[in-house]
Amino acid sequence: MAWGNEGHTAINRVAAQKIPATMPIFLRRAVVEIAYLGPEPDRWRSPSEFALKNAQEADHFIDLERVSWLDPLPQGRYEFYRKLYEKRAATTDHPDDYLPEHVGLQPYITMEVYGRLKAAFREYRQRVAAHQPTLAVQRTIVFYAGWLGHYVADGSQPLHTTIQYNGWVGPNPNGYTTQHTIHGQFESTYVAANITAKDFSGLVKSPDRLDDPFTSYVAYLRQSNGMVDNVYALEKAGGFTGKGTPAAFDFTTHRLAAGSQMLLDLWYTAWMESAVPVPEHPTPPPTTK
Repeated sequence: MAWGNEGHTAINRVAAQKIPATMPIFLRRAVVEIAYLGPEPDRWRSPSEFALKNAQEADHFIDLERVSWLDPLPQGRYEFYRKLYEKRAATTDHPDDYLPEHVGLQPYITMEVYGRLKAAFREYRQRVAAHQPTLAVQRTIVFYAGWLGHYVADGSQPLHTTIQYNGWVGPNPNGYTTQHTIHGQFESTYVAANITAKDFSGLVKSPDRLDDPFTSYVAYLRQSNGMVDNVYALEKAGGFTGKGTPAAFDFTTHRLAAGSQMLLDLWYTAWMESAVPVPEHPTPPPTTK
């Protein structure tokens, strides 16, 4: 559970508090609801709902080391699957490392929920223009905005982008921990005890419109992946034990802020893009039997 309940809630809350006045007022007033929805996909991970848990486990991470050979990443989920299965078929050493559920699908679920949000914003605009009721689509938008926040927050946690997600594996010249405790200690125990939304709110600025959301989001994941060593070095120095260290506090607040910033940028981009006209759905050809 990246960032745990407290971190996910805080990331969504800070982003919602920064929604600009150029976006719909109902969304700016939905801070409490959006904050609540931050941990929502982690509430879907109980073994009592096997199909739900099984279907979306891989949405929370991507092990970028396993796809270093695939650059750029394809924009479509199924093209990504095809590339992975081709790699698996050509591999004799641990071929199952390239199964989609082992690699992770983090950028794909994120862009899919982003697309839902943009489509809902478009529907909202059309209903406003037609003087039609908007309450139902407003509620849908709030849900999508909060749901999106979970995956974007996952992406700001470096250990959700790496094979080193919970204890160092492979060559270990720096003597990093191999215990399967660092993940929860960093994102849940330490954050819950030491950091609040107010600690990183000031690091989040006005949103930018992203020219290419998928490319920007993958770059964000790669930046996060580049900080995996930082997490392990901080843990080794006792940074996440008890009250931690100033270095750990600074690092963690900046990663939480990065999650809020990317989320806010995606919300803003979806809103702006929803004003762009789209072609009508083509009329399906007549069927014959």
